Amino acid sequence: MSRTGSSAYYWVADATPPLRNSKTTMFMLSTPPTTTFFVTPTPRVPFLSSSKPSSVSLLRSSTASYSPCCSSSSSITPKVKSNDNNNCYLVSAKHSPANTSASVSSRTFLNAKNEQELLAGIRKEVEAGSLPANVAAGMEEVYNNYKNAVIQSGDPKAKEIVLSNMIALLDRVFLDVTDPFVFQPHHKAKREPFDYYVFGQNYIRPLVDLKNSYVGNMPLFIEMEEKLKQGHNIILMSNHQTEADPAIIALLLETRIPYIAESMTYVAGDRVITDPLSKPFSIGRNLICVYSKKHMLDDPALIEMKRNANIRALKEMAMLLRSGSQIVWIAPSGGRDRPDPHTGEWAPAPFDTSSVDNMRRLVEHSGPPGHVYPLAILCHDIMPPPLKVEKEIGEKRIISFHGAGISVAPALSFSETTATCENPEKVS
Repeated sequence: MSRTGSSAYYWVADATPPLRNSKTTMFMLSTPPTTTFFVTPTPRVPFLSSSKPSSVSLLRSSTASYSPCCSSSSSITPKVKSNDNNNCYLVSAKHSPANTSASVSSRTFLNAKNEQELLAGIRKEVEAGSLPANVAAGMEEVYNNYKNAVIQSGDPKAKEIVLSNMIALLDRVFLDVTDPFVFQPHHKAKREPFDYYVFGQNYIRPLVDLKNSYVGNMPLFIEMEEKLKQGHNIILMSNHQTEADPAIIALLLETRIPYIAESMTYVAGDRVITDPLSKPFSIGRNLICVYSKKHMLDDPALIEMKRNANIRALKEMAMLLRSGSQIVWIAPSGGRDRPDPHTGEWAPAPFDTSSVDNMRRLVEHSGPPGHVYPLAILCHDIMPPPLKVEKEIGEKRIISFHGAGISVAPALSFSETTATCENPEKVS
């Protein structure tokens, strides 16, 4: 057992089932591995309409905005929703959330019929001055790495999947470059007129080897769902491995407990809501947007703005928890796990004790009953972070096809943990 911050994590090396090509398999367990739930593949879901045409053809046929995934209508009716743009999280952004979803792209990417046309479209927009060269380079890099990873899966429809998913991604990135989306301190997943959640799930699904993936202690996840139905709040104190953690967590849970998979709120750092290649995925998640302590001092001129933004985010979190029936994921480490530079072994990054204590106080004073569960996630092989923390936006993205796993331990009891302490409030 290792201890990170004020939360105890149980890591079992080389436990069954192993993940293919993984140097280290880590489980967080409180009960024997017999409670492990093996993940079964789930079908790809159209993110535009339930009608028969493919998602790509539907994208091409739309001239303004898009029909929601859950729509029962066979036609695509352009519609725009208004949204209040007061108290925006990113003060430098110019456009409101409503404008982003209603923008009309040049159709450069949606009209692409093959890889050559898709890549040529990137170069075309750079030459036209509508796409920054650094973003274009990132788009090409992601395309090639994503293609190689999906082909690695052995899926006979790999090329078709790659083209469909990358058309959607590049179009969303380009739309955001031309009309930036503004995240509020509390962002609610945009499910219409374009379903960003389903888009993100479709993108990550071909990268996860579901036959070699697992969910540990499924009964505890079911216990959480029951508590949510009773109006309780659930906090998941988790390690953090990749930009794709939210999509992977949702993918591993969506078969058995789709409500948790879709309704979870993630405490997200500013990197994933400012990087053009990350933003489309973040738009599809429920988020509390904060600035990570690891990047708080990157620009001295922005320190005060970042601190004020984090105070607003805490207030939004408190309001959210007061409503009850909320499940919130937070990585108190403030960043992703990284391998030991000497041994190459992966271990959870140390938790920031003040972040843990802030969440504990929010839960205790929110009103509805609250429960804090330790969560472990293992998925770094799919999209490993840079070896070192980088200040600049636009990291190199390595992508692989690999198994993944999550596991949860029983809820932590602050009162029981500090029962022998003279002053529980000073325990770290």
